[in-house]
Amino acid sequence: MTDRHEYDDDLFDTEGGSEGADAADEERVFAALAPVQGRGFAQSWWGQTWLKALEDTALDLQQLKAGRRLARAGSVGAVSVRPGRVTAVVGDRGGAVYRADVLLQRLSEEEWDHFLGMAVERAGHIAALLDREMPPHLVEDAAAAGVELLPGIGDLEPRCGCDAWDHCAHTAALCYQLARLLDQDPFVLLLMRGRGERALLDELQVRSVASAPSGSAGEDSDEEPVDADGVDATETFAAGNILPPLPVAPPVPPEVGPVPSLDTETEPPTGTDVAALEFLGARAAAEAHRMLTDALASGHDLRAPAEELTIHQDAVRLAAGAPEAWIGARLAQGSGRDGEALAAAVLAWEHGGTAGLSVLEDAWTPDVETAARARAAVEAAWDAGERPPLRATRNRWTAVDTGAQVRLGRDGRWWPFRENRGRWLPAGPAAHDPAAALSAAVGDE
Repeated sequence: MTDRHEYDDDLFDTEGGSEGADAADEERVFAALAPVQGRGFAQSWWGQTWLKALEDTALDLQQLKAGRRLARAGSVGAVSVRPGRVTAVVGDRGGAVYRADVLLQRLSEEEWDHFLGMAVERAGHIAALLDREMPPHLVEDAAAAGVELLPGIGDLEPRCGCDAWDHCAHTAALCYQLARLLDQDPFVLLLMRGRGERALLDELQVRSVASAPSGSAGEDSDEEPVDADGVDATETFAAGNILPPLPVAPPVPPEVGPVPSLDTETEPPTGTDVAALEFLGARAAAEAHRMLTDALASGHDLRAPAEELTIHQDAVRLAAGAPEAWIGARLAQGSGRDGEALAAAVLAWEHGGTAGLSVLEDAWTPDVETAARARAAVEAAWDAGERPPLRATRNRWTAVDTGAQVRLGRDGRWWPFRENRGRWLPAGPAAHDPAAALSAAVGDE
């Protein structure tokens, strides 16, 4: 026989909030949900915001993980939702059961008045609620009216019969289970904030009728309908192109944040390489940070299309992130290179991205006019007798007996190379002047 820990329900009375009798007495009870495997607890953005409030507040991440396991295993019993509080009995892995409560501050009468007035002004908000949706603009408009519907950091207050002073596995399991209910019905959150679905819709209906123009919909009105002048279609179409200015972009984070954990307490599908996925996630985050930094930099051309990388190129990009040795070996093998060739490709990538990689691995023959202009520029850069003798092979010009070389890219730029143990390696960024590139390769610059 399991132990059940009880405590005085009066300890969980929430101060403040709605005083309406309908809201204070209303309660919804949801049957226990079946165990769930291999999926997130929140699919909707408002359900995810609920979990973010939990995960950003909890001090012990191990308790959150234990709570997820309990919720997945179906250890959370029937969930009772009342204004300011959600309650359930949660079974422990050891066999005991505890009553868990999570408290959320109810909205005041003034806050509800602001929210209802705002919702009535926008028919789309009422339609969204009737469709059991909570679109972002509804929450944003409510916040602008001084009403925070969704919880923030520290807004979810845990109480549990296990006497934990912070979120324990039982209150965490309850929060994860409630996120599934929020996905199905945002009125669950509104009930916790102090208004049940029926009371809320009734109040919206009353306010909608009260705000309607006098005589506009009354069948008993003796007044003849007044024809409005309407709005000129041309003016309306033209006004549609007038957009408000974009808000100021937020500052770029100084560094890449931590990669989300792939630990979901379930075994990965057969053949899934978790370590490789974590590496790819970290590189994707780093690349997103770089792209955001570049996009917000002054002078950045947002219209410039991004280059579509081939698998051969993308392997080099990933290798440039200094991965562990085993990942580097897999990237080399997958891109058809040996270790030294991949290292040279990474060096070329760091100097010039796809253009640098192309110059390293592709040889092509420039036209006669381009070759003549380049030779004239090289000859003009040195005094007579000081210029090293050059041997031209296609787009590669080698300074004889110096271990230096310059290569012409298809974009018209010249790239310095140096010989190292029989392999030509990039020696720096490209230059438009072949003489400057050759000076860098020789070592004069």
